[in-house]
Amino acid sequence: MKITATIITLNEESNIKAAIESVAWADEIVVVDAESKDRTREIAASLGAKVITRPWPGFGLQKQFAVEQASHEWIFSLDSDERVSPELKRSIESLHDKPESQLADGYLVSRRSYYQGRWIRGGGWYPDRQLRLFRKNRGNWKPRQVHESVEMSEGARVEVLEGDLLHYSVKDAAHHHRMIGERYAPLAAKQMFDAGRRTSAVGAATAGPAAFIRSLVLKGGFRDGFAGFTIARFAAHHAFLKHLMLWEMQKKART
Repeated sequence: MKITATIITLNEESNIKAAIESVAWADEIVVVDAESKDRTREIAASLGAKVITRPWPGFGLQKQFAVEQASHEWIFSLDSDERVSPELKRSIESLHDKPESQLADGYLVSRRSYYQGRWIRGGGWYPDRQLRLFRKNRGNWKPRQVHESVEMSEGARVEVLEGDLLHYSVKDAAHHHRMIGERYAPLAAKQMFDAGRRTSAVGAATAGPAAFIRSLVLKGGFRDGFAGFTIARFAAHHAFLKHLMLWEMQKKART
């Protein structure tokens, strides 16, 4: 069982070293960089990664391109702001001792996010299972702009690995606000528009409160105290903003 770890990057010089070091156990590391302006590529290459530069086509398409550059059958996909925990590493290494017939086609891992100085338990942020280890002939990244995921072939067997994927995505409140306003809400709105989804003024107005209640109450965000409240508040902002942007797209299309 030989594994290629794939990482896509854009201006990640502050993250890429720790990300690569957390998958140093892989047989190959492929970094696909979207024309970074910082030292991301140089750092990755110095750590032994195979570095490829490619213009940004979207999350799903970039991750699938990285898969296609892999030399090995098994893919472990890592984001630059994620780290493989020691427990998850041991779970992956234990697969080497299994006969081929006992291996699944893909494996889900739980992702745990670090936010406001604590590991988050609620708000829909944990266990947040992601399919990250898979046979490349049995799974493909969906060509989505945002919230991309691996789609396995019909009949593929998927199991869950022990151990967490550690996620350090949000630096502070200002960073969280920028992520929503500059990346996630615009991409989500475009994805919704292209898929034929439509909204209204009422839909935009109610999306925020609904998202807040869902995150804080229904998904247990209250267990994380003020951090859980903050996550719910930003979830409301994201929901409102993407619906507002979708509504604007609809108006522009009509005129």
